[in-house]
Amino acid sequence: MNIREIVWNFEPRVIPAWKLPAWYGIMWALGFLIGYRILDRMLKFEKAPAFWMDKILIYSLIGGILGARFGHIFFYDWASYKDNPLDMLKIWEGGLASHGGTIGMIIAAYLLSKLVLKQPVFYILDRLVVPAAFAAFLIRLGNLFNHEIVGKVTNSTSGFKFLRHDISGFQAMEITEKKSLHDAYSEIANNPQYAEYLAAVPNRYPTQLYEALCYLFIFGILMWLFWRTNASQLKGFLLGAFFAMLFTARFFIEYLKENQGGTDDASFAANYGVNMGQLLSIPLVLFGIFLVARKIKDFKKGKLVQTK
Repeated sequence: MNIREIVWNFEPRVIPAWKLPAWYGIMWALGFLIGYRILDRMLKFEKAPAFWMDKILIYSLIGGILGARFGHIFFYDWASYKDNPLDMLKIWEGGLASHGGTIGMIIAAYLLSKLVLKQPVFYILDRLVVPAAFAAFLIRLGNLFNHEIVGKVTNSTSGFKFLRHDISGFQAMEITEKKSLHDAYSEIANNPQYAEYLAAVPNRYPTQLYEALCYLFIFGILMWLFWRTNASQLKGFLLGAFFAMLFTARFFIEYLKENQGGTDDASFAANYGVNMGQLLSIPLVLFGIFLVARKIKDFKKGKLVQTK
């Protein structure tokens, strides 16, 4: 095996014999848990009322998940759900869209602004996007662990071999005569007897890892902006930086991905040369640049002022 070639056979379930818990779900939960701690520290520094955190957690959790779910349904795969509306509730089967999650969080922030915190929407969003970037990092790692959102074939000896994406569970058990998925995939990955099957699995770009690393970098920049500059006092600045950086990364990495959005998205990409994810990213990038540009003259390093 070429040293640049990685056979990716990570077990997506914490306990292989059980369908749940899955590492993907754990990464989602960790994203909210760690995000809660990050935001709690930010608000305590600003001496915000203690009850805000519980309200923000509830609203953002519900808004983010519902937005991500319905974003996937309406933006990417309406054809699969329109005749089976009850399937919309089966969130455990997958199907969450980051653009929909973004819309859901904006709606949640608006409701928080009007009903609970009595603060400008930008104040809330500027703080939510910092932990959101870290949560996005963890969620993309969850996609990697779950063998989904894979990249296109590299057509070279470099890349990731996503066994569980390119060989179905039924095929793996049929090839190896094993009764469990875990054992079947392990045999194909490690037993020279099945080298021909392993060789037939294409090398792909690990786009989940590319996105995860980009989002971690963006999280670092947002943390620096909040703690080491006056960005948190410039309404919309952190939100704009988040939108501009994250969705620019998303736009370009999409070129390396296999289509993920179902039949509707595949048809859209074939007709227009960009997929739905890229199209939805463009206005968010432009809006982000606008938010940063309008406050850039007021931006100062080392001028963090504690909110009273």
